[in-house]
Parts: sequence; C-alpha cells; structure tokens
Amino acid sequence: MVNSNSTIECLDDAARDLLFAGARTVNNFASTPVSDDQLAQIWEMTRWAPTAANSQPMRVQFVRTDEGRRRLLEHLDEGNRAKTTSAPVTAILAVHSEFHEHFPRLLPIRPQMREIFADNDALRERTGNFNAALQAGYFILALRAAGLAAGPMAGFDPAGMDTEFFSGTTWRSILVVNIGHPGENPWFERLPRLDPAETVHWA
Repeated sequence: MVNSNSTIECLDDAARDLLFAGARTVNNFASTPVSDDQLAQIWEMTRWAPTAANSQPMRVQFVRTDEGRRRLLEHLDEGNRAKTTSAPVTAILAVHSEFHEHFPRLLPIRPQMREIFADNDALRERTGNFNAALQAGYFILALRAAGLAAGPMAGFDPAGMDTEFFSGTTWRSILVVNIGHPGENPWFERLPRLDPAETVHWA
C-alpha cells in the first residue's frame, strides 16, 4: 500500500511468515471446501502481478467437480494423484499463446506491440512463458495471502492436459496447483535453502 507521502508500507513479521518462511507445499488436504468467492479473491490479487508490457499471458482453469478431477488425474504423474484427489480444488495454470492480441487494450500507449509480437514467434513464446511463470508465483502468494495452502506440481503430461482441457484454444498448460487447507501430515520436513553468501553478489 502506498500512503499519501508516496512511501510503501511493509508487512509485519506475521504476514511475511505467512507468505514466505512459514509457508509450505501441502501434500495432503483436509475436506474443508474452498468457495467460489475465495477463488475469485485469489485471482483478484494475482492479476496485479507485473508483466512485460502489461502482457498478462497467464490463464487459469479451476477443476473442482468429480468429473473434472477424473479427467485431470489421467494426465498426472502417478506420485501426484493421491494428493490431488484430496484437494478440494486444483488449478491448471496456462499461458495464452496469443496474448499479444490484447496489446491494443492492455498497452494503449503502444498498440503497435501487437504486430511486433505477431511477427516474431520466438519473442512471443519467450515473453509468454517467462511472464506466465512470474504470474504463477504471484498466484501461489495470493493463495497463501487468502489463508489457503498450495501444492504446485510440474509432474503431468502437458500435451495430454492441453488436449483434455484446452482443445480448440490457444492455452498451453505450464503448472498444476492443488488448493485447500492442510490435512493430516500435510508436508514433508523442511528442506534446506542455499545460504545468501552462495546466491547473492553485491556491486
């Protein structure tokens, strides 16, 4: 939040812990339902993620019915099926490969960006993939901020998933995220993180 003096307020320690150090990937979910209002709130937070040229290439397919889950499970790696069965909602995050079509509305100061991206497949793919991944990170933070747990997974068959859920569209799946509240024994032991001395340089 920016106050009247144009300075940005910071989160307190409890909020930081909720979003970062205290957050865990959940592998077993409780039966507590997740409402449509909660899912709408998650997207409302996610959509403010920064993206190059305001491109906003990520899309979301929420799966919550028994039939939808059955279709989803067929395309997950074996080790991801039980945890997904326990989750009240699963989100399939996708990149819209023709996101550039929205530039005249999303970047009205440079509507010519649509043609630039339309004529450059490599640029469009690179920009879409990177910025959709950036939005996916915000999506996980939004879940945590809404008091829900996330179980992101890359173990699935993208081609099968796309045929199952996105046939006839220009959406391509990039990540699957289980959503809900932690159940019994929901996570593994906390794994180590690299030390800042190994990962941060100063100039």
